[in-house]
Amino acid sequence: MVQSLFALDDDFDQPVKPFHKSFPDFVADPSRCLDKRFHISPENLHLELAMNSLRVMNKGLKQNLLSFPNYTLNSEVEDVQTRIKARVGIALQYASQSWHHHLIAVRGDITDVVFHLRIFMTEKFLGWLEVVGVSGTVRGEPLLHWKS
Repeated sequence: MVQSLFALDDDFDQPVKPFHKSFPDFVADPSRCLDKRFHISPENLHLELAMNSLRVMNKGLKQNLLSFPNYTLNSEVEDVQTRIKARVGIALQYASQSWHHHLIAVRGDITDVVFHLRIFMTEKFLGWLEVVGVSGTVRGEPLLHWKS
């Protein structure tokens, strides 16, 4: 049944894509998707994804997560991709790349996010800079396409 709705790739690192372009529009429109079990509210989804991304980063990020030698340029570390694969999982990769996109898409009350955002900004920000710095995300390259 799922194969009729989504195109699934054999590579589990690839995102699940809707089989038909109108499917996301259908489930996000309450006037078309009348069964509340299947309706998806983009505003609520962005809030949940922003909050969960911050939780994942607050749990997984730390300064020098990749154990680079002090005062070393990223380009001088020979096994950068190996370190990334070993220490930065797919959830932390996604969260590091996408948290701010979800946060700015929230159109309602973000009071629940403030606690997690405060921890991130005061305790985890430098760890996040390291992850996005070695990933290419800062230059606009997608974080989730890390391959060696």
